[in-house]
Amino acid sequence: MTRPLFFAPRDAVRAVVPGELFVLDGEEGRHAATVRRLGPGERVDISDGTGYRISGSVTAVGAGTLEIGIDCAGQDPEPGQRLVLVQALAKGGRDEQAVEAATELGVDAVVPWHAERSIVRWRGEKTEKGRLKWQSLVAAAAKQSRRSFVPEVHALVDTPGLVRWASGLDHVIVLHEDATSSLAKSISVLRDTGMFENPSATAVVVGPEGGISAAELHSLQAAGATAARLGPHVLRSSSAGPAALVLLNHMLGRW
Repeated sequence: MTRPLFFAPRDAVRAVVPGELFVLDGEEGRHAATVRRLGPGERVDISDGTGYRISGSVTAVGAGTLEIGIDCAGQDPEPGQRLVLVQALAKGGRDEQAVEAATELGVDAVVPWHAERSIVRWRGEKTEKGRLKWQSLVAAAAKQSRRSFVPEVHALVDTPGLVRWASGLDHVIVLHEDATSSLAKSISVLRDTGMFENPSATAVVVGPEGGISAAELHSLQAAGATAARLGPHVLRSSSAGPAALVLLNHMLGRW
């Protein structure tokens, strides 16, 4: 069974060396001691959220705190092929479902997108509030899936902003039901031409409930993006991104 993982401030985590004690307090300490009811002798991992992990055994439990004897510390390797989910805002919490599942599946970054047909809108104070809510979602999902890396949630982009951002990325794949090539075939072509031999970043773009407009697709393709379909069926906004990530994880050798 994998060890439970908790997050702590970067400086505190990286200052500890094997043989020393680490005290987990705050919200994470309360969760470990009160909710999980961890006790002496149980093994735990602590991460700073950027891949540095310390491990050890609980030596004492206090009121909302754990004292841990650290016996292992080090940086987890980053994947050579980074995956990014560009998720259009969607109603009914389907965008949040997609972001949560994508984190559990190993996505490295998330970009919230105001698509032309997005019904949900982040305006004014809601813009940063929405991004922070997504950041909280990915942190919780990373913790649940024992990931030492917490994906970054980028600032909200509109379509022109997405086009500018996409033009600087290695590979951008737009999931679209009218695409003539499947995602598997598109990745195979790129892989066979050696496009994944060196570290790179691949973004998957998922539209809202009403889909990606023809104008948006044209703009993204003009910036170098490739359109692809997942299969014979049209998936919801909440499931399209995670489904694509499963396939990419396998085909790019991450799994």
